[in-house]
Amino acid sequence: MPLYERGATCVGLDFLAHPFWDKYLEFEERLEAQDKIFAVLDRVVHIPMHQYARYFERYRHLAQHRPLPELLPADMLSQFRSEIENEGPTTVQAGAQQVKAERGELEIEREMRTRIDNFHLEIFARTQTETTKRWTYESEIKRPYFHVTELDESQMVNWRKYLDFEEVEGDYSRTQFLYERCLVTCAYYDEFWLRYARWMLAQPGKEEEVRNIYQRASMLYVPISRPSVRLHYAYFEEMCERIELAKDIHQAVLVNLPGHIETIVSLANMSRRHGGLEAAIEVYKTQIESPQCDHYAKAALCAEWARLLWKIKGSVDEARKVFQQNAHWYLDSRPFWISYLFFELEQPTSAENESTQYKYIKQVHDDIRRKSQLPPLTVKDLSHYYMVYLLERGIKGTAKEYMTLDREINGPFSVQTTMKQKLAEDGREASTQRRMMMENGHPGVEVDEAAIRRGENPYTKYYQQQGEQQLPSDSQPQPLRFP
Repeated sequence: MPLYERGATCVGLDFLAHPFWDKYLEFEERLEAQDKIFAVLDRVVHIPMHQYARYFERYRHLAQHRPLPELLPADMLSQFRSEIENEGPTTVQAGAQQVKAERGELEIEREMRTRIDNFHLEIFARTQTETTKRWTYESEIKRPYFHVTELDESQMVNWRKYLDFEEVEGDYSRTQFLYERCLVTCAYYDEFWLRYARWMLAQPGKEEEVRNIYQRASMLYVPISRPSVRLHYAYFEEMCERIELAKDIHQAVLVNLPGHIETIVSLANMSRRHGGLEAAIEVYKTQIESPQCDHYAKAALCAEWARLLWKIKGSVDEARKVFQQNAHWYLDSRPFWISYLFFELEQPTSAENESTQYKYIKQVHDDIRRKSQLPPLTVKDLSHYYMVYLLERGIKGTAKEYMTLDREINGPFSVQTTMKQKLAEDGREASTQRRMMMENGHPGVEVDEAAIRRGENPYTKYYQQQGEQQLPSDSQPQPLRFP
């Protein structure tokens, strides 16, 4: 394929492709290939682009001097000629009388050129309409090139709408080309890679193209810190019955992101689908025993392991045993205790087992309040779920327990035992509330949001609390050390 033909395939449909087409035409002019020039123009006039009118004027001018077979396909030329011949003889003026005469070849050709020119004008009108439709979206594209900085939300919204438009139009080549343009600008955004792959997968016979999209996204562009594209690539290969490759994709993610919960759960589920329940459990055991998997990931995986035994194997007792035997290891894990409590809450209750089930649930709630190291606000939220259980499914006498919990958890500060467990040193409610907020997933310095809105240093309150009336000389927060 000649170089310019490759370029036409790669960039020829771009809305601002006129510099390329100008160079292509210039190249053919140097070779004095008038037939090639007209053929190039015949392609360009059908493409909605910024300077479409300029190319059409030149195309229309050259069409007046080109042979008829170059102007239209043979079947359309035959149709036009047949229509002209069926119109019968033409009328000419002979002195004072009008005489009918048979059409000559020159007259037929002249009539055909007139009709061809009108047909070309229809092409121009269609191209003009299509260009106007796209101008709305093209005018909003502020950054058509790749850059490492984030893209404005308005730009991303415009790309989404533009892709919606082309997909509705239904032209495969134009839609594919627009996706490729979009991914020049949005190469770091897995949202557009996933959308491209899903659209391509909906096209018949495009399996290899879908694979190419996933490979480009996974190997070149999307950071591995966002493994969503890679997981979808694994699902695609699983769909294509390439199971080992799908597992290898998961393992490659875990090499770079050891302990990534979503990937481990996905790998376990894939192993279960193709190797049974024991294969899935083995994945969880391997990861929990791995020194590269951190403490918090292990807690979440332990909860997933119990859920697998409960939901897939149907063994409530085995799942409960996993929770009970591992609870002392993960006293500070919210995912573990939330899963444990909801596991017990979701067990069916009947007249025969309501007392037993109440004991199980109460034991979990007591462990959350007395043994766990969860932030007080998390304990408070989980206690509310337990209180709902007491009212809706509790046994005789649980109303008293409900009222006691309501007093201790939702009552005045002086009677809230949950908060008192973590009183600040000064014993004040405001200090305790501040400490609770910082411990609830945000250990560190309390930031003064009001100061930020006023344009002041948000760490001023911290330094004042530390007894420093003056900020450091550079007016910047100094590095903080946490226990």
